[in-house]
Amino acid sequence: MSAVGYFDILKLAMPETIVALAALAVLFIDLGIMRPAEGKFRRMIAALVTGTSCLVAIFWMHQVQQETAPGFLSGLLVVDPLTQWVKQGVLVLTLFTAWVSIDSTFTDHTGEYFALLLLATVGMMFLVSAENLLMIFISLELLSLSLYILTAFNKRNLRSAEAALKYFLFGGMAAAFTLFGLSLLYGLTGSIELRPIAAALKGKGLDPALAAAIVMTVIGFGFKIAAVPFHLWAPDAYEGAPTPSAALIASGSKVASFFILGKVMMLGFAGAEGNGAWRAFASGWVPLLAVIAVFSMLLGNLAAIAQSNVKRLLAYSAIAHGGYALLAVLTDNLQGVAALVYYVVTYALTVLGAFGVVSVVEERAGEARFSDFAGLSRRAPLLSFCMMIFMLSLAGIPPLAGFFGKFYVFTAAVNAQPKKLGLLWLVVFAIAMSAVSLYYYLQVLKQIYVAESSTVSPVIKTSAPLLAGIVLVAIKAAGF
Repeated sequence: MSAVGYFDILKLAMPETIVALAALAVLFIDLGIMRPAEGKFRRMIAALVTGTSCLVAIFWMHQVQQETAPGFLSGLLVVDPLTQWVKQGVLVLTLFTAWVSIDSTFTDHTGEYFALLLLATVGMMFLVSAENLLMIFISLELLSLSLYILTAFNKRNLRSAEAALKYFLFGGMAAAFTLFGLSLLYGLTGSIELRPIAAALKGKGLDPALAAAIVMTVIGFGFKIAAVPFHLWAPDAYEGAPTPSAALIASGSKVASFFILGKVMMLGFAGAEGNGAWRAFASGWVPLLAVIAVFSMLLGNLAAIAQSNVKRLLAYSAIAHGGYALLAVLTDNLQGVAALVYYVVTYALTVLGAFGVVSVVEERAGEARFSDFAGLSRRAPLLSFCMMIFMLSLAGIPPLAGFFGKFYVFTAAVNAQPKKLGLLWLVVFAIAMSAVSLYYYLQVLKQIYVAESSTVSPVIKTSAPLLAGIVLVAIKAAGF
């Protein structure tokens, strides 16, 4: 390839390059210059470098409007308006995650933590841009390895190590299933690009090898989105991981994972959809994902009711929200893709804000139990109001952003087969489960606004940057 060709590739991958260089820069600054400084100051500088790199990458994508043709670089790097938009969403989530980390004291290894945060972001960005099986797997592994380490970053807490070990073991098994599924696809089609794979599978029917490839691929991606029955790692990881790490797992990681799941299913397995209509199931990936969506919504919402820890509640809530998001994937059309992107980005911002409030409470109380939130409205009125917005948005209460996210997903599902209303049964079930979810979200608000604290607790003073970040996320979650 000529030098001009390499320059063009570098130009296309410039946002990822900026973030990768920032990971090296934050390591150099913290280890080489800032090591003797006070911990919070080091975290502020690292967060500033991280946030600046995210903003520069977003600015680059806005200023340099680029688009690649189908098949460019064998699908290794796809650049179009949709992928650029999703990558910008991921960068915004990383920026807020870095901001939430400023007041966290779980580690003295500031440079390493923020470098891993940025490397995970690079993995998410490449994952969003991939239409090549090899690139998808490599990006997934870069993202996963970074998240495993971030989960175990609190060396003072044994639960952090336990959570990371469970996350790693489940993740290793899921990676094996993913690799086997993708290798079967290559064996069936002779290609590792999604579009040529779909063309090669067209008209062949659902033979046993293709069925095995679909099942194994769904198992691998089901782990990343914490869908039932591949969710067992999520509650422990959310509870044991440092709160900012859990926030990244719940936000940016989910956005990238759902987007690539939709891309693999809709592009790579086009022609093997089957049918998920009530009492008219036909073999394919649609009925498989429909069943997974039902059990995710059911188990996630019912298990969340029994929780007494807010982080575990958010974990089971994430499982339920994964079920809602799968409805958009099942539509298998452009309206579904738009609804999916809006829903997962809205959910990610909202849950990130909720974790920001949890991090403040956890730093003061050492835990995130319901009792630790008792009387929070009297100790931190603004934080409590923000938490109310986050909880009600996650429940889908109008006119908050979470309501519109669910509305777009449910509308897309109903419109997928307008004459037969094939997915209407799923929409009705999802609405019923949304009503169930309101109960446990209100339980959190009851502790904040109604319950009395068992001890005399002082007013919570939050640093200005963190408070400003949480308020800004709350404004977005409110739909403004």
